[in-house]
Amino acid sequence: MKKEIKGDWLYTISSKRSVFSLNFKEIWSYRDLLFLFVKRDIITVYKQTILGPLWYVIQPLFTSVIFTLVFNNLGQIKTGTVNPFLFNLAGITLWNYFKECLTGTSNTFTKNQNIFGKVYFPRAIMPMSVTFSNLLKFVIQLCIFFGFYTYFFISGDNLSLSPMVLLLPVYVIMMALLGLGFGMILSAMTTKYRDLTVLVGFGVQLLMYVSAVPYPVSEARLKFPDWVVPFVEFNPLTQLIEGFRYILLNTGEINLKSFIYTFLLSLFTFLLGLVVFNRTEKQFIDTV
Repeated sequence: MKKEIKGDWLYTISSKRSVFSLNFKEIWSYRDLLFLFVKRDIITVYKQTILGPLWYVIQPLFTSVIFTLVFNNLGQIKTGTVNPFLFNLAGITLWNYFKECLTGTSNTFTKNQNIFGKVYFPRAIMPMSVTFSNLLKFVIQLCIFFGFYTYFFISGDNLSLSPMVLLLPVYVIMMALLGLGFGMILSAMTTKYRDLTVLVGFGVQLLMYVSAVPYPVSEARLKFPDWVVPFVEFNPLTQLIEGFRYILLNTGEINLKSFIYTFLLSLFTFLLGLVVFNRTEKQFIDTV
């Protein structure tokens, strides 16, 4: 004779749930796992390298030097009263955060298919861990930026923070939402089309050049063909990069209409990515 067990289950694992669901209560119960994934992402990348975490510092500095030599010295791109190196370092710092979030989440399903097929946990933890681990890298690179900012300020450069500096966390959050949203969409697509994995890296590099990372929008209006300028101006990443530099260097342009447009588009991209991610989660194991 079987004895019935009465009572509520702690967790119910089912594919029959809303595509919009993001169970924060369940994710919170798995916070230790989230922390472990964040720690793994930070440590394992440079675990067997000679310079280790110093690559967090070297990469943006070298890129800023190259941009300064090529775009500002050779290409005669003007950055106003701001030192070209500092101008480039500001744009690269925020761009790197977007790029790492995008590329890190774009292969979530294919990279973790073995663990996904063996054990259950909230799948959203994976892209979240990428976002949080890259946030630490961003903070380190931002500290490097402020180190050079202080140096140039002491050297006599006319530098000042914008009165809108309190919006800095908002711009970082919007960049994270865009990176997460696009990354989750690509992660769903790469389960069926593996060629996208190769194209992501190439596409991100091209995207950087239409996102006003190595130049201000004012220079794009002067030197780009008329049909290219709208692709730069209406690019949400351009608005984020330009706003980020305006906040830190008090140069460039920012307006309420562009801010609202970018915020709404970032939120929409994240929600769309979440919908696609949740739908793919239910059946991806049959296609990878």
